[in-house]
Amino acid sequence: MIAQTKKIILASKSPRRQQLLKELHLEYEIRGKDIEEIYPPHLKGPEVPIFLSQLKGEAFKDEMQEDELIITSDTIVWLEDEILGKPEDRADAIKILHKLSGKMHRVVTAVTLQEKHRSTTFHEITEVYFNKLSEAEITFYIDNFQPLDKAGSYGIQEWIGYIGIEKINGCFYNVMGLPLFRLNQHLKQMGIIEVR
Repeated sequence: MIAQTKKIILASKSPRRQQLLKELHLEYEIRGKDIEEIYPPHLKGPEVPIFLSQLKGEAFKDEMQEDELIITSDTIVWLEDEILGKPEDRADAIKILHKLSGKMHRVVTAVTLQEKHRSTTFHEITEVYFNKLSEAEITFYIDNFQPLDKAGSYGIQEWIGYIGIEKINGCFYNVMGLPLFRLNQHLKQMGIIEVR
């Protein structure tokens, strides 16, 4: 069995993060809060999701109980010093996938583990290598899947990942939005979970 010393709360509306956390066989609840994701313009690359995941964690600090731990996170797609967020519409999604086509980009996820009196933040970087995508492949994906709620306009676990991604270096689950290995390690080190 997996013993938990604290109540774990996932502060994310993402169905992918919710499913991934479920795969760790942890008991958790979902708690939402609308936080404006604005960051200082001088921040670059990994600094952005680190800042945003900490911002999300701190928003819960004052209302937390001693026996709670809140997980907040943020993911970016980083291509040639440009952050590619969620697409605004279908045309923007097409443009983003054209940018990623035939290139390597990095997916950076930062995770904050917020307790009432302490917090820990870590981040994971995965390199993703896209093959050259045709116009037909891009439009087929966008018209048959839901890329508009995903950073970089794609889900690695969907059709585009099967036919378009040549290889990755790093954590696969990080590209989906939650680096499970590192998260599990931190929860063990903090004494939050133990396998018995």
